[in-house]
Amino acid sequence: MAPKKKFSKDDIIEAAFEIAREEGIDNITVRKVADKIGSSIAPIYVNFTDVDELKNAVLKKIHDISQQMLMTKYSENPFLNIGIASLKFAREYKVLFKDLVMNSNTHLKNIQPPDSSLLEQMKQGSRLEGFTDEELADILFKMKVFQMGLSVMDVYGFLPEEFSEEKLIEVLEGAGKDVIAAARLRQAGRLD
Repeated sequence: MAPKKKFSKDDIIEAAFEIAREEGIDNITVRKVADKIGSSIAPIYVNFTDVDELKNAVLKKIHDISQQMLMTKYSENPFLNIGIASLKFAREYKVLFKDLVMNSNTHLKNIQPPDSSLLEQMKQGSRLEGFTDEELADILFKMKVFQMGLSVMDVYGFLPEEFSEEKLIEVLEGAGKDVIAAARLRQAGRLD
């Protein structure tokens, strides 16, 4: 009789992540994970108390992926990098993006970085010098709204076919420049 294959906690999380990536987080079940790794359900229950604990491990993995994307230097502009990371996540993980953003579930708050860390990243760029934390938070909020809308349009196929990733980034960068320019005018008292 051949020895039973052992499955690590990481193997199980990876299998559950793939299910989430293909079908959504709420579609993770112990049976589906067992089928994915080719085992009984026993290894899953050896490593996790229940499916919710496994889903939380998957959410941590998604959080780690999004943090890694946020820390990647896509351009010389730290503020632009935040938006690029969000666009790339939506493109690369379409089902997860839809699940986290469009299905009004509570998982999104578990993976989003706090605004304070994003504000610190924004402060690293010279384009945003001279703004208060409150003004930076306002700029960030406006760009989150724009970027989310752009990502939704991209993921659901509402953009023209010729919209490459480079074109999306160009549009995002243009909107960012406009929001920053308006904030500078408001700061100078030339815009109400």
